[in-house]
Amino acid sequence: MEENMCGCGVHKDIVERVSQTMPDENILYNAAELLKVFGDPTRIRILYVLGQNEMCVCDIARLISITQSAVSHQLRVLKQARLVKARRSGKTIFYSLCDDHVQEIIHCAMDHVME
Repeated sequence: MEENMCGCGVHKDIVERVSQTMPDENILYNAAELLKVFGDPTRIRILYVLGQNEMCVCDIARLISITQSAVSHQLRVLKQARLVKARRSGKTIFYSLCDDHVQEIIHCAMDHVME
């Protein structure tokens, strides 16, 4: 076992094993950027309601008590992060979560803070 600056020994076997599983720096960066999107309470509220049902901007705005303009802005951010998708029906655009992973992330976060 090698001594390091903090006085404890370096466990080469652990360091080597874990280093082999570390994702590429680009993947870690992209994951960090994605998690930043989850750092806004308004976006979390939007994701939560879209996890319940597909909705249009005006329904989301009324439900979470913010302006349609603010909802549209946040939906743009969420679309760019590939967390929500849009579907047009006539003149109305309906938004929903992109996939089950998004809902899983929201549920895990809620479960964690409610422990």
